Amino acid sequence: MAQPAYIVNTGLITAIGNDTESCKASLLAERSGVGKAEHLQTYWKDEFPVAEVKASNEELAMKAGVATNWPRTALLSAVAVAEAWLPYAHKLQGMRTGFFSANTVGGMDLTEQVYKQFKQAPETVPMDNLRHHECGAVTQLVAQYFGFNGFVTTISTACSSSANSIMMAAQMIGNGMLDVAIAGGADSLSKFTLNGFNTLMILDKQPCQPFDNNRRGLNLGEGAGYLLLMSERAMKACGAKPIGIVSGYANANDAYHQTASSPDGRGNKLAMGNALKKAGLQAADISYINLHGTGTANNDSSEGKAVAAIFEDKVPFASSTKAYTGHTLGAAGGVEAVFSALSLQHGIVYPTLRWETQMEDVAFKPATTLQVGADIQHVLSNSFGFGGNCSSLVFSKA
Repeated sequence: MAQPAYIVNTGLITAIGNDTESCKASLLAERSGVGKAEHLQTYWKDEFPVAEVKASNEELAMKAGVATNWPRTALLSAVAVAEAWLPYAHKLQGMRTGFFSANTVGGMDLTEQVYKQFKQAPETVPMDNLRHHECGAVTQLVAQYFGFNGFVTTISTACSSSANSIMMAAQMIGNGMLDVAIAGGADSLSKFTLNGFNTLMILDKQPCQPFDNNRRGLNLGEGAGYLLLMSERAMKACGAKPIGIVSGYANANDAYHQTASSPDGRGNKLAMGNALKKAGLQAADISYINLHGTGTANNDSSEGKAVAAIFEDKVPFASSTKAYTGHTLGAAGGVEAVFSALSLQHGIVYPTLRWETQMEDVAFKPATTLQVGADIQHVLSNSFGFGGNCSSLVFSKA
């Protein structure tokens, strides 16, 4: 029987806070981070709101203690990893440790600054703007800085990336291959992603309204979220206390479309159903669902139908936290895993901000009222990405 992967600590940075506690405070105050871009230099600055981390690259580098010439995705990753890892680092010497870090943007924020120059005279472009372009380079920067020299991997499966990182980490701990894992992901805003989502015509010109019948699209965001996972042996060795466990996980692909979920939510349903099966739970056991809930017409309808198919007329508390943080792409599963851990710790049900009108094709209503101290035993967290890559995680009290 596989051993459990215990959640021992978290690391987080988003548009609503620069660490786990400040993000929690914003969630409890129902304070959204969606607004006008300040650090991203874009033609669309006045047209599309984003959920930007309220810190410059220099400020992020100073907070993490790293070089200022790192890509912004790596800077965000380093800040969150430091919060999750450093309190226990000295106690885990000799433990088999893995670093599972997801992203989709890589170092594009730096390479797009010199794209025109590179086309005209590539030999004049500083190598610092080029060397860290790929997604794996971001992971390697952070791994080298923190001294992770065991198992290190990058996962890039669009918006399910961080969820898949956590899934893989839990599997390797569960099968006795690792004692400790830092798992999650990061992504920064970039011109390329904003322009790309604009081309797909799924950006909202106002703060988004997930699961609302009049939703118009998503707001892009940035951030990083990581879980520090341990086997029981490692946890006891360093005197840690568990926040919860990764009790279930599943990945599915409906292979419907490059950028859209199947209308009936087939992949979503498979991921949720198999995650519950892995956790040994029934649908009725879930206390709260952290919905993928991007605010696009396709996603919310597809996910909503899948939730209704799994839970029928007994849908538990369910909400989208992307109205707070925007859609952080490859970081979303990690960010929302930390939110799920906070939900277990403090009995929090997060309201879906700005919800007004019931969806016509989905019968259940998302949670719209903040609750603290609720009886939260099991949280289901959904992350559904382009290419039909659907992942669901179940987090349970230890």
